[in-house]
Amino acid sequence: MDEKTMVADTLAGINGELTRFGEMIPQTENKQLKQTLKQLRNACETSQEEIYQLARAHQYYVPAEKASVQEVQHVKNILTQG
Repeated sequence: MDEKTMVADTLAGINGELTRFGEMIPQTENKQLKQTLKQLRNACETSQEEIYQLARAHQYYVPAEKASVQEVQHVKNILTQG
């Protein structure tokens, strides 16, 4: 397995964990457990950012083009209608 594949797999795994933390945190009533889950989520987000930066630096990941001002405004308009 090459480095690019390992980085992509790691990012996918971390993103999955972040999703699970996002589901678990609001479902627990135990304040101590909730705090622990938030700390784990924050550490996971830090790892995700570090791996993302590594992927960008090695050109394993190339982000999509930035949205134009018009595209952003269009989405804002859609979300604020209703």
